Amino acid sequence: MNLDCLLEIVDRQLIQSRNRPLNTTEILILRGIWQYRTYNQIAIEAGYSPGYFTNVVAPELFHRLSEIIGQRVTKKNCRALLEAHVNNPADPETNPLRQNLAAIPANANQDSFPCYPSGSVPLDSPFYLERSVIQEQAYQEIRKPGALIRIKAPREMGKTSLLLRILDYANRLGYCTVSLNLEQVEQASLSNLNQFLRWLCANIARQLQRKSMLDEYWDEDLGSKVSCTLYVQDYLLESINIPLILALDEVNQIFEHPQVATDFLPLLRSWYEEAKRLPIWQKLRLVVVHSTEIYVPLNLNQSPFNAGLPIQLESFSQEDVKQLAQRYGLDWDDGEAASKLMAMVGGHPALVHLALYHLSQQEITLSQLLETAPTATGIYANHLQRHWAALEQQPDLSQALEAVLNATEPVSLDPLLAHKLSSMGLIKQLGDQAIAGCELYRRSFGKKGQQHFVPFGYGVA
Repeated sequence: MNLDCLLEIVDRQLIQSRNRPLNTTEILILRGIWQYRTYNQIAIEAGYSPGYFTNVVAPELFHRLSEIIGQRVTKKNCRALLEAHVNNPADPETNPLRQNLAAIPANANQDSFPCYPSGSVPLDSPFYLERSVIQEQAYQEIRKPGALIRIKAPREMGKTSLLLRILDYANRLGYCTVSLNLEQVEQASLSNLNQFLRWLCANIARQLQRKSMLDEYWDEDLGSKVSCTLYVQDYLLESINIPLILALDEVNQIFEHPQVATDFLPLLRSWYEEAKRLPIWQKLRLVVVHSTEIYVPLNLNQSPFNAGLPIQLESFSQEDVKQLAQRYGLDWDDGEAASKLMAMVGGHPALVHLALYHLSQQEITLSQLLETAPTATGIYANHLQRHWAALEQQPDLSQALEAVLNATEPVSLDPLLAHKLSSMGLIKQLGDQAIAGCELYRRSFGKKGQQHFVPFGYGVA
């Protein structure tokens, strides 16, 4: 049974039973169950507290699933019960999930049905909105010897979706591709340059299906930076006769660890510069993806963030929203509905996709969606909950955001706080000043909004 299809059927049945549909965290748990992962693995990979998944999300999810299935659902039996309930041909009239499955034509292309928006948009998805000018620039650049592409935008703006397409293009050109997400690096390695560079080299070798051979190239007398460079040059690049694309996602994770960033980022720049004098380094093409401007002090000539091709991803325009709405089967040609949604979420790609998905399911009207959007019962509850949890852990960040959201004019913030809030997408930076990221955040986290948005698991004081 295709999991995306099953999730859509479960959503419909929940709505029919006057329940809300599955939210992002519940979908994460179900996908994790299908992959036989623990709550800790699911939560940490998605950036949540394991306790929040174990004590808040999972119990509510299994309670609601138990109601529609008619049996007690647990993590252990969830997959078996859902699949049996959907696939059991006996007594289809009393099996609403089976009825929904039967309603889907056997020859239907599942890719044409909108799946719940979560994470990057898969390749060939009809719901990916092409950024044709930017993509063409990136495609041309990646063909150049020793290229460096820098992609910057706040979280959930489409950076990883664009990266997937750049890597797919490189694969179609016959290049080697390696993609590393720095969110997967352990904190101990992020705080130690030698450990981090060994992690980097080992993972590149693994994706190239080569033995790590780290000890053969690592020399304490030469230092970890030179050892890493020689490893990439003499062991990896020397062994291939085609370009190697090295994509580093979430590089902003390094910014939080200046003791590593002040050495690693200049190292990337040195590899870029080496391509100008050594042909072997022309095989290496770097793609660096990050959420904020760098705030670690670096010499301009040592920073990779003022070299190569810069790509800044912006919010969707109203025309973009209208075009995407059409792909979701909505008639928004007059622009009025698109304008109303834009006024709330400001063209934020993830928030736009989520709204269009729910509207395409005909489970809520646009007026209802906008009215409940800033509340804990709206479609953005999980998105807001994640931000709320981060703000709760960092009071200085919360205070800085409150100052921006409650002001009538742009506000000057401490640069480090501004960078963090910008990477979360909660604010937009206008030079050295900041304004609210969108009306949704103003209504949810501003003084007036906090009385309406009470996160799950939090009581009202």
